[in-house]
Amino acid sequence: MSNTETRPAEMRCGALEDEVPAAGVEVLTARDVPLGGPRAMTVRRTLPQRARTLIGAWCFADHYGPDDVAASGGMDVAPHPHIGLQTVSWLFSGEIEHRDSLGTHAFVRPGELNLMTGGFGIAHSEVSTPDTTVLHGVQLWVALPEEHRDTGRDFQHHAPAPVAFDGGTARVFLGSLAGDTSPVSTFTPLLGAELTLVPGSTATLDVDPGFEHGVLVDSGDVRVEGAVVRPAELGYVAPGRATLTLTNESAAPARLILLGGPPFPEEIIMWWNFIGRSHDEIVRAREDWMKGDRFGEVHGYDGAPLPAPELPNAPLKPRRRAR
Repeated sequence: MSNTETRPAEMRCGALEDEVPAAGVEVLTARDVPLGGPRAMTVRRTLPQRARTLIGAWCFADHYGPDDVAASGGMDVAPHPHIGLQTVSWLFSGEIEHRDSLGTHAFVRPGELNLMTGGFGIAHSEVSTPDTTVLHGVQLWVALPEEHRDTGRDFQHHAPAPVAFDGGTARVFLGSLAGDTSPVSTFTPLLGAELTLVPGSTATLDVDPGFEHGVLVDSGDVRVEGAVVRPAELGYVAPGRATLTLTNESAAPARLILLGGPPFPEEIIMWWNFIGRSHDEIVRAREDWMKGDRFGEVHGYDGAPLPAPELPNAPLKPRRRAR
């Protein structure tokens, strides 16, 4: 899923803004964002926000469902553009049909990663399939660093096998954790994994001390070091820890998405589905999309592409990231 808000707020990211609590753990609450038309599907957005705009190169996190598609209409996102980023699609239930201007026709299924690289420009559509009854998952974006942000279009798929650790299991879709390493290539060091914790368990995982981490809880109450993170909340852990201790304080299994990466040193501007470095760059990308060049065509989608929203009156500027 992408940012289909008709009046997207400027999402500005870059280097130092607010202090992190002394314990190094910060709990972020999500805001509800309706996507689509009259039967809009609502997502819970935890990144970006004023208190925390980036976790490593992770710059966007939407968490949605479980969504009854009979009531909501499911997902139907017409062709739309991206620049300067990679999209990471991960489902807990349901199925989404993906088409892009690279010519990819693929499906997003539970426990399987679809990673699309926008770079200089790509377009894609996302539609939940007719057999989907409950749609539930996360949509994540990764900012591309300066030297690679105009890279070519790409699409990668990976279905990680579950790996056991003391207290639970992990599916590692990016980076390394619990003795498993994803083969999927990225442009900055990253960690992305789905973790399931058994009821009442405590797990201590080895992590890269140079990474900052985010724990996005889907189900259960999870204690992240000293802070309890509840469903739809995201716990931020500052760099400097060689281990990460997670406790499932629930009587049922807890599920979470663990994100990580070294602090991203560059200032970026996020607006609609674009990540750039300047106001003028975003303006050019919007014009290119409306003119029909640069991004290519998405074949097989029944409908017109999404028009770009109007730009705000004020110039887009980078926001300094929290530390």
